[in-house]
Amino acid sequence: MAEARRVSEKVGPAPQPEGATGVVVFADGRVAWGRGFGAEGEAVGELCFNTAMTGYQEVMTDPSYAKQVIAFTFPHIGNVGANPEDVEAGEPHALGCLVREDVTAPSNFRSTGDFAAWMAVNGRIGISGLDTRALTHLVRREGPPTIAFAHNAEGKFDLDALQKSAAEWPGLEGMDLAAEVSRTQLENWTGGKWVWGRGYEVGDDASRPHVVAIDYGAKRNIFRNLVEAGARVTVLPATATFDEVMGHQPDGFFLSNGPGDPAATAQYAVPVIKQMIDSGKPLFGICLGHQLLALAVGGKTSKMFQGHRGANHPVKRLADGRVEITSMNHGFAVLREGLPKNARETHVSLFDGSNCGFELTDKPVFSVQYHPEASPGPQDSFYLFEKFVGAMR
Repeated sequence: MAEARRVSEKVGPAPQPEGATGVVVFADGRVAWGRGFGAEGEAVGELCFNTAMTGYQEVMTDPSYAKQVIAFTFPHIGNVGANPEDVEAGEPHALGCLVREDVTAPSNFRSTGDFAAWMAVNGRIGISGLDTRALTHLVRREGPPTIAFAHNAEGKFDLDALQKSAAEWPGLEGMDLAAEVSRTQLENWTGGKWVWGRGYEVGDDASRPHVVAIDYGAKRNIFRNLVEAGARVTVLPATATFDEVMGHQPDGFFLSNGPGDPAATAQYAVPVIKQMIDSGKPLFGICLGHQLLALAVGGKTSKMFQGHRGANHPVKRLADGRVEITSMNHGFAVLREGLPKNARETHVSLFDGSNCGFELTDKPVFSVQYHPEASPGPQDSFYLFEKFVGAMR
């Protein structure tokens, strides 16, 4: 298998090495070979990389990764294992993952299973033995490419068909994926943050301020943080109307993260968000919710060259200069130049200077591009939940 490793580390055309059971085929015909794990099959989507050293189970189940394939830059994936508590949705939404080394055996007291087995049970394809550093450089140099990737235990692949699938895939621009990954019905959320020995604690009594959260592809830990900050949470589907939202008598509104092009989701989301703003009630948005809020106030968004994905992104808070270490997952960004006069920029990325937050000066409305619930800091950004719940009180 040493020959397979040597060949697979080249991102380009190469003959199939002995023992290769996984393959990545680019839309332009380049090929990379590796070893398949998890489920067998094939899929096509956008390749991106994630810099987190752990949290791979949370990444795979984050709905914001719909139609995307994750190349993990950290070489050793799997040592935390897998468990039913660390998932962010009812099923994985990333198409699969690409890793350097074979999946590591679990070594964690919370582990209840092996990551490769978890991938197989959940129908997700993994390929190891790839030069993920070369893949990362490729994305940074060329932007996120479209790939088809496959796992076959017998090593049988139709490279021409895979290349054709990749070449014909339309890309994420113009795709409304929020409606595909959103809940389809109301959920009265229960459960706060995880506590050692007790799991997720319940905190949903009627005396708490009530937030209606719109699920564009939400991560569960967002709702847990809202509960931890003192709120009671009702979750509605992405396509909920303003009348349906107000029927629950909310004290405030939350706009969740999610996948796809915000301009496409805005077709049905923005009219509702405008009515939320006009109500005068507090509103808080994260990630896609941040982008949709910007569109609702007359701003603009654009597709980023490579996107921001990982758990070590520094963001500067402009009010006091404090730097927050944040988790990010987005391929679209808000353009500060299009924000209206009553929108004040609050946060900027220290990687590329892009907008990472704004607030309205005449309404209790604010949003951030990053994921404060992911806590890589670990508590750098929890104040945002407290600010929102405090405004509802």
